[in-house]
Amino acid sequence: MSQVSSIVEQVERVIDGKSEAIETALVVLLAEGHLLIEDVPGVGKTVLAKALARTLGCSVSRIQFTPDLLPSDVTGVAVYDQQSGDFVFKPGAVFANVVIGDEINRASPKTQSALLESMEERHVTVDGTTHPLATPFAVIATQNPVEMEGTYPLPEAQLDRFMARISMGYPDEDAELAMMHDRDAVDPMDEIVPVTTAEGLRSMIAAARAVHASPEVEQYGVSLVRATRRDPEVRLGASPRAALHLLRAAKARAYVHDREFVLPDDLVALAGPVLAHRLSTIRGSGDDAVDRVLASTAVPAGARHVR
Repeated sequence: MSQVSSIVEQVERVIDGKSEAIETALVVLLAEGHLLIEDVPGVGKTVLAKALARTLGCSVSRIQFTPDLLPSDVTGVAVYDQQSGDFVFKPGAVFANVVIGDEINRASPKTQSALLESMEERHVTVDGTTHPLATPFAVIATQNPVEMEGTYPLPEAQLDRFMARISMGYPDEDAELAMMHDRDAVDPMDEIVPVTTAEGLRSMIAAARAVHASPEVEQYGVSLVRATRRDPEVRLGASPRAALHLLRAAKARAYVHDREFVLPDDLVALAGPVLAHRLSTIRGSGDDAVDRVLASTAVPAGARHVR
């Protein structure tokens, strides 16, 4: 069994009937991206993040975002050491391979913005000193729908740094019944064992990055992104960063499916998770806009057959 299959199998022990969400989450991590999980409370957002992090055998930290959380709680702070007479940097929770940001949109915009530098630059700057973060580094954040009480909308700049956004949705009846039966006495999270290490994850990331994308496939990805900017129902289309994220995610998806090349189907499968949350719409949702873009953008000739 491959490491990818083993990771998915481990996570499915605690997340019933959500294979697509699990796969997309893994794709994002292998593409060196950050993941935003948005849904109502109680559907397994944090459980998915914790289960996935535990299978990877990497350092993990968790930040519970609340209105009184300070930026220094996230990034760290310089503390005066009386013995040495110098200020010593005390790392914040962001110094881990996998950072779980729970209910990220319950913190103030100022605290949310404390993640911006780390998510893009992979380091933090405190009092003029730059501190590199661990590699690999990924943020898996959860948030409740923005219309719920006590939430703040994420800034557009931060949304654009999340490679993908997914929703869990409610489980079907059989999965919910199985969950009630299986977890009455035992917590399946305790049975998850690490499948790889930080070094192993770095090797998987490198292999995913090496997947081939033909010029025709790259053109299709760029065409999809540019089409969001021409949609009359979209106020702000996807950024050039979105095009890069879409291609990286497509390569990781091909790797997860044991292919050495990207197909247009990889881009189609990931267009919603990668693009929709970045779109500011006049009417309708970002998902509606992505559906229109997919329907109106032709696949370049030969893209489906290039190896």
